Amino acid sequence: MESHGVAISLVYPIMKTIVHKGYDTEPFCSYASFDAALLQDVEERIAAEELERLMIAAANFTQDEHFGLHQGQITEFADMGILGYVMMHSQTIADALAAYQRYNVILCSGFNLDWKVRGDTVLIRVFVEQPGRMSRHCVEDMASSLYQLIGKLSNRRIPLQDIQFAHDAPADTNPYMAVFGTVPRFSEEENVLYMSKDVLNYPVMYSDSKLLRVFETIAQETRDELMQAHLFSGQVIQWMKTCIPSFFPTLQQTAVSFHTSARTLQSKLKLENTSYNDLSVRVRKELAISYLKKLDYSIGDIAYALHFSEPSAFQSAFKKWTGQTPGQYRAQIRSKPFEAKQ
Repeated sequence: MESHGVAISLVYPIMKTIVHKGYDTEPFCSYASFDAALLQDVEERIAAEELERLMIAAANFTQDEHFGLHQGQITEFADMGILGYVMMHSQTIADALAAYQRYNVILCSGFNLDWKVRGDTVLIRVFVEQPGRMSRHCVEDMASSLYQLIGKLSNRRIPLQDIQFAHDAPADTNPYMAVFGTVPRFSEEENVLYMSKDVLNYPVMYSDSKLLRVFETIAQETRDELMQAHLFSGQVIQWMKTCIPSFFPTLQQTAVSFHTSARTLQSKLKLENTSYNDLSVRVRKELAISYLKKLDYSIGDIAYALHFSEPSAFQSAFKKWTGQTPGQYRAQIRSKPFEAKQ
């Protein structure tokens, strides 16, 4: 599976940890050759390798050999965005871990966890799905934050029976005692936390079923949008939407933009069970519906904005898509004012 990269929000905890240690972020960004302006765009994603590079740079900048370990210690649910809120309102620790598995692609594709019960012990493994190995700082941040969050979710002290890492031991292993209550085993096959299997059934202190439904819906939509945007058809849809203010792109113009022939473009879309025509209808239909909910746009304005030759062409196309004329659809919205605000 091709990587979706990592959300820019995962750089925030690095900046927070740097400030927590008494340093300013501006000199760090300069030191790490990182464009801080990227942090202003919540939709931005960076390569997993870039996150690893920034973690290592932060460790060097702060001269903290255990930067990842310490960053994990101060992780909050808010640092994980919508995923954190789904975990916070799950019913049990097992449910929260399952939510992480389901939605972690929103934060960082490639880094994940799983678990298995062996006797009275649960083994929680953190790993990278792509070939290669996570840097020590990323592994320790993930293990440390996961351990802290399980404790916060359950409002209990969770004794670790054991912990092992695949990387080699650093020179100083004392800091692990303060975080995990034990010194890990190093140079092992995998990165694993061992604790009582009872932990999986601990109830989550903050759990609220109504809020869970809200956050889970948002998480599902965000994940689906991310997965869709990564498909070729998703990229074509985004291209069409960027063109709409000026023109509605033809198949040929779209093919030129993607540096391919019209025939190859159609073949690639066919592999995803769609076509250029299907996508053009979908884009126009979605935009038409969103414009009709804004009652200050006339139907003529919408027809013009969507590059129909005349309002009657838009009206017949919309009726074909929905079984209603634009006017009938808008009248229905007026009778349900809440929907118009969506």
